[in-house]
Amino acid sequence: MTSKPNSQRPALEVMDVANAHSLLGGLGTLWRMTKIAFLTPWAATFAILATLVSSALQLMIPRLLGQAIDLTQTLAQDQSGGARTALMWTALMVLGVSALRGLFTTFQNYYSEAVNHYTGVELRLRYYEQVQRLSFGFHDTVHSGDLITLGLLDLDGARQFFSTGLARIVLLAVLIGFGGAMLLRTDFTLGLMALSFVPVVGWFSSISQLRLRLTWRDLQDRMAVLSRVMEENLGGIRVVRAFGAGDHELDKFDAASGKALTLAHDRVDIRVRSTGIMTLSFLAAMGLVLWIGGEKVMAGTMSVGTLTAFLTFMTILQMPVRQLGLLVNSFARTSTCGARVFAFLDLQPAVSSPSDAPDLQLSDITLRFDNVDFAYPAAPDVPVLRGLSFSARKGETIGIIGPPGSGKSTLAHLIPRYYNLTGGRISIDGQDIAQVSLSSLRRAAIVVAQDVFLFTTTLENNIAYGEPRACVEAIERAADDAQIHNHIDDLDARYHTLVGERGASLSGGQRQRLTIARALLPKPSILIFDDSTAAVDAATEARLRAALQAGAADRVTLIVAHRLNSLQHADRILVLDQGRLVETGTHADLLAQHGRYRALYDLQTNAEDREGT
Repeated sequence: MTSKPNSQRPALEVMDVANAHSLLGGLGTLWRMTKIAFLTPWAATFAILATLVSSALQLMIPRLLGQAIDLTQTLAQDQSGGARTALMWTALMVLGVSALRGLFTTFQNYYSEAVNHYTGVELRLRYYEQVQRLSFGFHDTVHSGDLITLGLLDLDGARQFFSTGLARIVLLAVLIGFGGAMLLRTDFTLGLMALSFVPVVGWFSSISQLRLRLTWRDLQDRMAVLSRVMEENLGGIRVVRAFGAGDHELDKFDAASGKALTLAHDRVDIRVRSTGIMTLSFLAAMGLVLWIGGEKVMAGTMSVGTLTAFLTFMTILQMPVRQLGLLVNSFARTSTCGARVFAFLDLQPAVSSPSDAPDLQLSDITLRFDNVDFAYPAAPDVPVLRGLSFSARKGETIGIIGPPGSGKSTLAHLIPRYYNLTGGRISIDGQDIAQVSLSSLRRAAIVVAQDVFLFTTTLENNIAYGEPRACVEAIERAADDAQIHNHIDDLDARYHTLVGERGASLSGGQRQRLTIARALLPKPSILIFDDSTAAVDAATEARLRAALQAGAADRVTLIVAHRLNSLQHADRILVLDQGRLVETGTHADLLAQHGRYRALYDLQTNAEDREGT
């Protein structure tokens, strides 16, 4: 999607750094993600409540197990019915608490994941809406592979914040906070020993997750490169096959894939090393508790049940403590991925209309350029159009010609306001196009672009894209005017024939005629052909010109072309050179002036004569 050779790529650079290294920016990103998560308040609230209940129930299990062990010892020494009944009730309580904990854990997981999905849907809708809103200038400077990576990897990383961040911090606060307090209250010395693994595991877990976070960003960048290589290869597969460049493309893909694989191996190494250290510290702490606790049991200062409760608490705490690193990683991932997503969502379109802008009101349909200057935003010091002035009235056909780079296509794209002017004014029936709503302007002025794009759907849907409610007769009439109806009528499925990706099943001329039919169907007041018949043969173009001429009285028609025979019927021809209007007149007038138009005419005529001989 890069179109200007000197274009910069500011948008993704903004998304890379915006707020990523700022504490306030990171907190702002987390707060925005939290607000999005609570757009479904019932699911989010129920998930938090289920997390609290399941955590509290989990903390009851070690005490119940310890109580059961002590009752078992009592029962072994005293076969009284009271001890047996107490043991039975304790066992039932363990089963009941475990079942309830499992039930509420299920609720927690289900509703947390539901919130994740709701968040993902909301972010995807906002992202896709923003893609549609941003101006042509943005898409000129950003590769579509980067946008796909942002809309997949970054968005997916941000959407999981509720379950991996908010719900997890509640879980860890209850288990580690209350669990640790219960251990210390039971036996302060043994509690310290039992918790001795917590700082070690918490530290290494956090460090490893932060390192994984940094490498994850690098992996995202490498995966973005891989996506671009794949996308370009798929888009240009015919060129690759035509030039037998399959091995070269495979080498490119293998190199990009190898870089991603190397980084993936590094991430595995970080994870394995940290896991080994954390496991060792936990087992060492457990061994210390068994040693000292066993001494206390033998000394009669602690029961076996209490020691069992300590060990069970440690086992329960092991996973939450390890998840401290995952919690840190969740906050870091959401801060970085979310910052990129929100930086993109916060971009303002360069081209927009005021919220209260009126719709374009058409009467005489007079198009006027008044001293128009223009330079692309990516190269503001390189003017493309300079002091351009002309007018066109309803019923007129205006031809535009000039050497490559003279500003012909740019002129066409300024009328529906794909870009903002650098200077001057364009008006339609006296209304400045910058002051009317974009939707009404682009309904009135339609460009048939040189770069043809067809959707993977039926021929009927492709033609009716700009007028979805059009009847079959109107669609067929537009196709007939575009000289494509006869071809469609010969197909087995006629207008229900499925078009291949990007129109690969059609010839270049057929694709161009389909896009012309698409533009004719809404009946625009200003119709602009941007070299859109270059792939159409001369005979078909003549019939197309005649068909278009029949409806030209109700609109302004502008034709940008390189071939002079496409313009000879025009009421006026504008000759551009280096962004300036250098000649204007009819075909006969321009030939008589013996200027640039005549030189171009002689050049093309001589070339055709040589081809004929």
